[in-house]
Amino acid sequence: MELEVRHLRVLCAIADAGSLHRAARQLGMAQPSLSTQLRRIEHTLGGPLFTRGRTGCRPTPLGHAVLSRARPLVAELTALVTEARAAAARAAGGVHLRIGATASRAIPGWLRRLRAREPDTVPTLQMDVSANALLRMVAAGRLDMAFVHEVEGSPLRVPPGLCLRVLLEREPQFVTLAVDHPAAARHEVPLAELAGERWMVDSTVDGEWDALCRVLREAGLEPEMLHGDYLTAYSLAATGEVVTVSQPTAHPRSDLAMRPLRGDPIGVRLLLAARTEEELDFGFGELEEAYWEAARQAPAYRDWLERRGVPWAPHALATAADATA
Repeated sequence: MELEVRHLRVLCAIADAGSLHRAARQLGMAQPSLSTQLRRIEHTLGGPLFTRGRTGCRPTPLGHAVLSRARPLVAELTALVTEARAAAARAAGGVHLRIGATASRAIPGWLRRLRAREPDTVPTLQMDVSANALLRMVAAGRLDMAFVHEVEGSPLRVPPGLCLRVLLEREPQFVTLAVDHPAAARHEVPLAELAGERWMVDSTVDGEWDALCRVLREAGLEPEMLHGDYLTAYSLAATGEVVTVSQPTAHPRSDLAMRPLRGDPIGVRLLLAARTEEELDFGFGELEEAYWEAARQAPAYRDWLERRGVPWAPHALATAADATA
């Protein structure tokens, strides 16, 4: 077996992800295939590159030595490919804008505004539940920018050299429950009223499970916690099986109630990441408008903003309304 650049990418992905499972998901591979490939690479290089344990994978001394040489090579090749593709796009009369994002109701409006402003721009979208994975893709040149959220208490691992711009310093996270749940009659729901509920959270979202566990523990609650994607969580919440957290901009549903938690104990910071300030300038204004458009369309969030007299919210909401009039 001859060592190739793709093998170096695999080693970097495993080191960054900290586990074969997460690395396989980021690379779009099955974990057994990744394990087999890693064994072949280790055989070629003459020794184990990672130690495997219950807490994940850690580089061995040989692994550190290989990674110290592999990362610059991978970065240089990525930059070469990125610059070549950009040159080809310019020659073809268009610009391909590669956008990454965690889930957000602002994304459709963001893409629509980018296309309207720059008809020659062709935005493509890659979604991922992991904000850290998206930041690594931006740093590696596989994405031009990424819109991500950072869960309070779980700082993102921002690669060196990335530029960040804050869209919102703290967005409150709401609770979603069945529309006929007794707590749905409230404007704000005290956590104590949900003491007997089962919570469903997507544990693959960076920091989300830990944040909710911490908030519930601080409130003296130890409810049953279930893992599940949010589409499933919403379906089960509608039937009263679980309650779940939701973004305040989530689209209203007739069978669900989305309510603020009293005291807003769970928050996230919304960020746009790119490699240069110029790239941030290109996408930030449209993203900001799209976010407040989504806020205007979410009744519970709009009420939350108005009741707190957030100073910039009325202007932002008016701007969004004008944009869609």
